[in-house]
Amino acid sequence: MHQIELSYALAPRRSGRALIRNPLMELLHAVREHGSISAAARALGFSYRHVWGELKRWEQLLGHALVTGEQGRSAQLSEFGDKLLWAERQAQARLAPQIEALHADLERAFAMAFDDGMHVLSLHASHDDALVLLRDHAAATSRLQLDIRFTGSVDAISALNQGRCVMAGFHTLEHAPSGSRAQRTYKPLLKPGQHKLIGFARRTQGLIVAAGNPLALRSLRDVAAHRARYVNRPLGTGTRVLFDELLEREGLGAEAFDGYATHEPSHAAVAQAIASGQADAGLGIESAALGAGLGFVPLAHERYHLACLKSALDQPAIQALLALLRGKTWQHLLGTLPGYENTDSGNVQSLSRLLPWWNFKPPKPPR
Repeated sequence: MHQIELSYALAPRRSGRALIRNPLMELLHAVREHGSISAAARALGFSYRHVWGELKRWEQLLGHALVTGEQGRSAQLSEFGDKLLWAERQAQARLAPQIEALHADLERAFAMAFDDGMHVLSLHASHDDALVLLRDHAAATSRLQLDIRFTGSVDAISALNQGRCVMAGFHTLEHAPSGSRAQRTYKPLLKPGQHKLIGFARRTQGLIVAAGNPLALRSLRDVAAHRARYVNRPLGTGTRVLFDELLEREGLGAEAFDGYATHEPSHAAVAQAIASGQADAGLGIESAALGAGLGFVPLAHERYHLACLKSALDQPAIQALLALLRGKTWQHLLGTLPGYENTDSGNVQSLSRLLPWWNFKPPKPPR
């Protein structure tokens, strides 16, 4: 059984029905219609040598003869060649509606690429419900497509630094102090003068618990004391950084948590683990908890940041995003999401102003 691979080409529109074109089938059809390889080559606009070589290459690949007749003389399709054309016609006829729909979808998608007023912004970001809302809002109102790939905060900034995206989304504890885990995690990845931060949202993180909070969990110390089953987030995610930072503040160790090594890839997955009874608690955002019908115990306020290179600020896609974030419509929408509020949305800020981890005061001269 041979594998079928589909491909497409960008070309001027042709008349007639949309088909999935295949070069071998076009060769076989031309040989059948014109009765010789040389006539088929002229009809297709190829040299005789090219057509003959392609037929032989396909015969070797498929393990069957495609044409009969000697080189330079009249030719006809072999029985196998006839069956290939028959099978292709049958498939095209049966799949014609789906093929035409696929053509239409591809043409609509690529039409945006040729639209000078449409912008696409590639964004790697820590998972966030407000970003999903922003993506839909941008597509509906601003002719801006956000190409978002959700990943851990550390991976998102690394992707930005490696040129794999234009913008990265990450979050930190509000007013994270000097010496914090957030500083140790993010400071090596961000460079003042090279990166800029764009304000996005203030959000609340806390314990996602079962509906009604049957274990009466009010803090991380309660989770540890009750030996409640905890579900964590993976290393490299911003929520894992936040959790470990909160543990340091409370003087708690990983060993105090039953399930510290168990992790889920997103806030929604943490909520699902708790809703299904696999865990009792996990750190996450309020919207994920309420969306799953669960309880929520607020623990910390965060700032969600959008980072980009300073040199990219003038790109049309980023300018379109800034205008969107500063608009009253978006700021109202953000306020409707549980646990979120507008704080500096769309404001471009320096690292040293927003994250108090750099000290540019010159050292005092020795006495």
